[in-house]
Amino acid sequence: MRDRSTPSSVTTAVILAGGLGTRLRATVPDLPKPMAPVNGRPFLEHQMDYWIGQGIREFVLSVGYRREVVIEHFGDAYRGASVRYAVETEPLGTGGGLLLAAADLSPGRPFLVLNGDTFFEVLLADLAAFHDRRRSEWTFSLFRSDEAGRYMGMEVAQDGRIMSLRSGTGGRPGMLANGGVYLVEPSVLPLCGFPAGAKVSLEDDILAALHAKDAELFGFECPGRFIDIGIPDDYFRAADMLAAA
Repeated sequence: MRDRSTPSSVTTAVILAGGLGTRLRATVPDLPKPMAPVNGRPFLEHQMDYWIGQGIREFVLSVGYRREVVIEHFGDAYRGASVRYAVETEPLGTGGGLLLAAADLSPGRPFLVLNGDTFFEVLLADLAAFHDRRRSEWTFSLFRSDEAGRYMGMEVAQDGRIMSLRSGTGGRPGMLANGGVYLVEPSVLPLCGFPAGAKVSLEDDILAALHAKDAELFGFECPGRFIDIGIPDDYFRAADMLAAA
């Protein structure tokens, strides 16, 4: 376990960008979902710009479907940040993609995990400070959602400790939901029991296993704007939101 006496210096982000994007396929054919154009640029550029602005200097992109599009576009660097790739030769799921990407990261430094199809305004300094105060091993960035069934609903104690994870339940109006921005200690990943190369879901398998093993999981509510481009209606809304980002 790393020394918690000083705040984290988080400079690495893993972006899960390997999904098939089937719900968006009719609207954006032949592209991996994170490369869907928004205001003339790939959605993934908007996301990476935001985090570079907060100090991220290394990206590991977990890629699978149409990975050549992502690799050819970004190469080994983007706006001064290094870019590396964890390549899924067969679909591994969001959890498998994370385990593959995390296998080569520095063991003692926390890193961000981001969904490649969501944009969530989270202040990294605030997230890292909360993570350190709580001595968290995995910190979720949370938002309020009224969309039952679309997001993982979260039951959170007053101090932020995660009491339950309810994938796909959404729950009551205004319930806290998983925003897909995580701050993770590498040392927690072996507790899930899945090796690199396993085909697993992040929410249903890895997070469920960590919660069952009493890992230090905390949630941090963030007031920033959130959008998930996974369905056409929200994809079209992204242009207006990101124009003002």
